[in-house]
Amino acid sequence: MKRTIKDWLIVLVLLLDEAAALVLVLLVLSFFNIRIPLWVTVVIALLLGGFAFMTHKVIIPSFHKKRVTGSEGMIGCEGTVIKPLTPFGVIRIEGEYWKAKSVD
Repeated sequence: MKRTIKDWLIVLVLLLDEAAALVLVLLVLSFFNIRIPLWVTVVIALLLGGFAFMTHKVIIPSFHKKRVTGSEGMIGCEGTVIKPLTPFGVIRIEGEYWKAKSVD
């Protein structure tokens, strides 16, 4: 799946809350006169930012996933029969239970 600039901008916006949390922690520490060396701050910021970025990177494919709404969006999908279709029964599609009718 091709990633677009819009996708990456969305991920960067999602990372803003992590950056805000880091700034808040640094402000609280400076308020209590707790000094952390700059190199430690940079390393922690890079590690947390990298972890958050990789976590959000997993989200990008969901931006392009076809939205399924209602029973009309389920036509043609395959599911697992939970209650035999004689001719009505229950099936499970993508973790949801649906009433179904056999066409044969």
